[in-house]
Amino acid sequence: MSIDLNADVGEGMDDAALLPFVTSANVACGMHAGDPTVMDETVALALSHGVRVGAHPGYPDRQHFGRAAVELSAEAVEDLVLYQVAALDGFVRSRGGTLTHVKPHGALYHSGAEFPDVARAIAEGVRRFRTSLVLVGAAGSMLIEAGRDAGLAVAEEAFADRRYRRDGSLVPRGEARALITEADEVADQAVSIARDRAVTTADGARIPVRADTLCLHGDTPGAASLARGIHERFRKEGIRIAPLEPGRAGRHQGVLIPPG
Repeated sequence: MSIDLNADVGEGMDDAALLPFVTSANVACGMHAGDPTVMDETVALALSHGVRVGAHPGYPDRQHFGRAAVELSAEAVEDLVLYQVAALDGFVRSRGGTLTHVKPHGALYHSGAEFPDVARAIAEGVRRFRTSLVLVGAAGSMLIEAGRDAGLAVAEEAFADRRYRRDGSLVPRGEARALITEADEVADQAVSIARDRAVTTADGARIPVRADTLCLHGDTPGAASLARGIHERFRKEGIRIAPLEPGRAGRHQGVLIPPG
């Protein structure tokens, strides 16, 4: 068993403590968080740890950290994604690295999961930049379908630090107990997703979830300690953490490679 462990970084948190424990980093592109200096520093730090670097584009909404819906046309969403991916790629190339994936942030991520026009716009923005990039989205979502339709390799994602509802969606952050911050519970959910392909919902139901990559948010309190706990539990359970690997365009494949 193997799964990628990713984190959203470049958002003003303690990335130096977290990055040694993840295999993929989604770097904020300056719209919801970060700026050119932070982007460059975060990319350099991730590459120094051998972490795969991806772009984390979001709505231009620093006030709400990109977690509030913004009404934009499909064309504007496509351009917004293309712009941010291209910007981050410049920093990655300048540091001798290769951009591997794109994962939308916050409200853009959820809009892409729910609305087909937004999903297609995100996928097209990624495709226009580089067809070899992996598009990361919520497992089973419209974004995953749009990525495949656009000829992109895709990685289906689940969350170690967020509670789920019975329909497979996340409990909204505005609701009580939406975020999981207790180390044992985060590790339990990570193992359940990676080994059993299932998750226990907020109301105690058991639902299936298929994931190529597991997310731990960089702004979750104690994220580095939680990531360390996932590593320790995975080691006991015989689960390997393996990075995302760019796939060939047009093929949905297991975009994971085993560790060396």
